[in-house]
Amino acid sequence: MLGRLIDHNDRIPLTPANLTRFHSRATPTITVSDYLRRIVRYTSTEKACLLILLIYIDRVCDRDKNFTITSLTVHRFIIAAVTVSSKALCDSYCTNSHYARVGGISTQELNTLELEFLSLIDWQLICSGETLQQYYANLVKQNTRYRRAVPASEYMMGEGSSRWMI
Repeated sequence: MLGRLIDHNDRIPLTPANLTRFHSRATPTITVSDYLRRIVRYTSTEKACLLILLIYIDRVCDRDKNFTITSLTVHRFIIAAVTVSSKALCDSYCTNSHYARVGGISTQELNTLELEFLSLIDWQLICSGETLQQYYANLVKQNTRYRRAVPASEYMMGEGSSRWMI
């Protein structure tokens, strides 16, 4: 899903109006999938923090029509979003210096990206469980290799229930 978005947006010509603090000078050599795996491996980021990245992308793009997720912006956006979402959603999280080291940027750069991210998203970090569930279902639906697991609560309440948690 993210890969298709990047492929599509990479075709949009880069103009001075589109430049953001999230732009790299060159496309990073690490793939987005490998970058996400690296973040999960070295930070123990929770699944909800990864899922909420998709929501944050939509929120930022809704607020700033010039912002696009491309091969030049995605890595910095991800590390800033994971840093912020971990602080907002998790009981324990890493320091900015640790996230920066894992993300391959300086702590100062991450601090700057974090503030820029919070401004772009208007500090709207929390979303409802229903929204998370919708994004999860859409993600699974778009990736044919996976199926949505039926949670025990839904199984026990019967077919009529549509409430479940990730």
